[in-house]
Amino acid sequence: MILTEFDYVRPIGLDEALTLLSGTPDARVLAGGQSLLPGLRIGTEQARLLVDVRHLEELRGVTREGATLRVGALTTLAELAAHPLVLAEAPELAAAARANGDPQVRNLGTTGGNLAVTGRPTDLPVAAIAAGAVVELAGPDGVRTVSAEEFAATGAPAPDLITALLVPAGGPAAAFEKTADRASRYPLCAAAVRITPDGPRIAVTGATARALRLRGVEDRLRGGEFTTPAVLAAFRAEPRELFVPGRGTSAEYLGHLAGVLTARALARAAGATG
Repeated sequence: MILTEFDYVRPIGLDEALTLLSGTPDARVLAGGQSLLPGLRIGTEQARLLVDVRHLEELRGVTREGATLRVGALTTLAELAAHPLVLAEAPELAAAARANGDPQVRNLGTTGGNLAVTGRPTDLPVAAIAAGAVVELAGPDGVRTVSAEEFAATGAPAPDLITALLVPAGGPAAAFEKTADRASRYPLCAAAVRITPDGPRIAVTGATARALRLRGVEDRLRGGEFTTPAVLAAFRAEPRELFVPGRGTSAEYLGHLAGVLTARALARAAGATG
């Protein structure tokens, strides 16, 4: 039972949805509902209006536009995990979607919803950061884009709506690794990597306050081999305060775990190109 009182509307198109979101304080988007609906039930989420966008086909699907994959915000995690273009060109994103929750969550949860979750780590943001992706937002002032790294820090300011994730097509030299919290299945720590001609792109979440790109680790590994000792040494050189203790873990443990997962991901990514 949901005790919170709110109004509900099902707009016929994106323009109407944006008008409703911009015209109503505390309006919330209903897409997959995997985070919002449980929050409404227990009172941790509030809404005066639910704007149901689940039927807007213009926000679904994966297409290739030149050297970029366009992932509609309503594309489900299950669709993302199995899509041939994503598997071939952004395997870290497919793996992150596949690692998310259980089949029911993946069949209902959406790409945009997973990116927009605040207050706890989710899987897609770290993969999007490693891939160099950008988030497309629509709002009263039109359409704009923001890097996945910046979006992880700021979120989507109301009343903007996530419309797509734009991912550079990079081939198989990418990977994602995760150790899940046993109770919640959210990442205790997750790492995503993409190996580029300029060196590795590395991002972690769960062990840190939010999904972060670790440029210091990248710099220490650039030009060398991605051996486990080298990766762990690169992580040991990071400030300990970067890693946030909690859930029975220490900063030292989480820093080591992040290094182990990154080493595994780099080995997998490097092996995929061999």
